[in-house]
Amino acid sequence: MNMLAFLLSSILLLGVVPAARADGIRARAHNSGFPQSHTTYNGISAASDGNIYYVLSTTSIDVGAKMYRFDPTTNKIEYTRDLTEACGEKDLKAIPHGKSHVSFVEAGGKLYFATHVGYYSVVGGMERIGKPLPGYKPYPGGHILAYDLRTRRFEDHGIARQGEGIISMTMDPARMRVYGLTWPSAAFFRYDVARREYRDFGKVSADGEDGSGPTYRAVCRSLVVSPDDGSVYFTTADGDIFRYRFADDTLRKVEGDNLRKDYLGAYEPWGVGHLAYNWRQAFWHAATRSIYAVHGHSGYLFRFDPRQERVEVLDRITSEPSRRSGMFDQFGYGYLGFALGPDGQTIHYLTGGRFPGAPKGQENLHLVTWHIPTARYNDRGPIFLEDGQRPALVNSIAVAKDGAVYAIATFSEKGQSRADLISFPGPLAKKR
Repeated sequence: MNMLAFLLSSILLLGVVPAARADGIRARAHNSGFPQSHTTYNGISAASDGNIYYVLSTTSIDVGAKMYRFDPTTNKIEYTRDLTEACGEKDLKAIPHGKSHVSFVEAGGKLYFATHVGYYSVVGGMERIGKPLPGYKPYPGGHILAYDLRTRRFEDHGIARQGEGIISMTMDPARMRVYGLTWPSAAFFRYDVARREYRDFGKVSADGEDGSGPTYRAVCRSLVVSPDDGSVYFTTADGDIFRYRFADDTLRKVEGDNLRKDYLGAYEPWGVGHLAYNWRQAFWHAATRSIYAVHGHSGYLFRFDPRQERVEVLDRITSEPSRRSGMFDQFGYGYLGFALGPDGQTIHYLTGGRFPGAPKGQENLHLVTWHIPTARYNDRGPIFLEDGQRPALVNSIAVAKDGAVYAIATFSEKGQSRADLISFPGPLAKKR
């Protein structure tokens, strides 16, 4: 790419100065005032009011995850609420809601999202819901919450499945239905907002991440709604695609195609450290009436056409260093920072890649774009904070209407590590 042209374009976003390095993108770190914050997965979205809403996670048994509102016009951050308090469990003295593992979905002037557990026990090398310390109660279960953009009040819509978190969630705003997968057992559920009615379809992928050995399956992290008919799609570690039909309230496996593709690699479905054949992140593309998704470990982009029941592998959208070396994504699960830009045509993907002389474990975050109409891949370069740090553990993204990109990253400040909001100009940043 023409890096000079890119650097010049980066100053077009008000309040962002040119990159400090000639080989990358300069990002700004924001301080939300939450020193206990921990790695966040999804948990960020741009809303219709122009603000960025995000959740900072925690692994504490005493402190829940916290939700914030960032106003790009003033660069001010407003704390909204602790998620455990929003669930009405402030005085329960149970394991708190330490995460929101899902993006917000806007419907009827409200942001719908779900809570998840952040306090774990490690048993046999596997993460499990944490065992409560003496004097504490077990985790009650993940809630569906709604946040009213006008009144700034929360509504609690109850627990999806007792004792389990909600690791994946989406919503059909037209039909006011919420859908999700629980953790660790991979139970699929739907929730009717008007009727305040849950239906639990049970486990959909062996024992999910509650299993071990042959009964273990990594749980899908992304569900997609087709606005055409209200169908909902998700995958399993075995490579199957499942479809929930709104018309008759049924859940069935798609028979026409699957994700067991040589391009994506060869996996034992019960393997750990990756999501096997699951897609990592996916979204609905209205213009083509199809789902675009990325496979986490291999970094391959593909399209699933629900009408044809056909999967088409398109391109490898890992960073340029990864493409040159042929290696898998640096993070074995792949990256969740995958979203469509405000033009409805440009995929934005935050992905890693090793660099020469990098210390073991050092991440090298890049912004990759892929233009759907022309199939044009572009690695926009590595991302650096203003002090030269490389943002780490980035598994979230929100692309605002003006083209600015937001994410939650881990970095150090005054010798302390924390996760917090970062922002930088995207390639679609509007001219002023």
